[in-house]
Amino acid sequence: MAAPVHDDGRFDPLVEFAGGWTTELAEEYLPIDRLPPVAYECLGGRLVMGPVEGSANSWGELELASVMRLPARKAGYVVYNPLNVLFDSQTWIIPDLVVLREPARQATWVDAAQVVMPVEFVSLSSRRRDRIDKPALCAAAGVPFFLRVEIDGAYVAVELSELVDGAYVSRQRAVGGQLFRADIPFAMSFDPLELLEPGVAPS
Repeated sequence: MAAPVHDDGRFDPLVEFAGGWTTELAEEYLPIDRLPPVAYECLGGRLVMGPVEGSANSWGELELASVMRLPARKAGYVVYNPLNVLFDSQTWIIPDLVVLREPARQATWVDAAQVVMPVEFVSLSSRRRDRIDKPALCAAAGVPFFLRVEIDGAYVAVELSELVDGAYVSRQRAVGGQLFRADIPFAMSFDPLELLEPGVAPS
């Protein structure tokens, strides 16, 4: 695809493709060199950029992945760090962790039909997307489970939801100091406090 050119000779993909981003354009033009490291998601052709996770979420993701990995494998699933989950050529999200039905095998784009459970650590920069927009997308695509984690200082909460009649229904929720225990989509048992960074005192 030939790149559009402004009269002054400068080309800015963020301007030229606003509202029309596709996976093809993303592979050709992202990441954008002049910008700091960001995550690129897309909703209906509208590119959504957000900063990489802060240390609290980054640590929590690492710890939760270690909790989930073996039980998921025993159930026949695989756990990945962030992946591009594709709903259509103009819509994709990047969950913080993703449980898949089978290995992605070096894929750049993973179809939502392959996802058993996305895991979202709520970020200040994407609170609405993490709590509302992303679950709605996943529910519409038939993704059977959704796990949300919220960390705010020494407060931590984990909530597992299951898709029932096209909408997510909460099945298990626990805050720090309680036991989060679930049998679906695979066995999990841990205190959400385990997801806090070292040195963060429980509230």
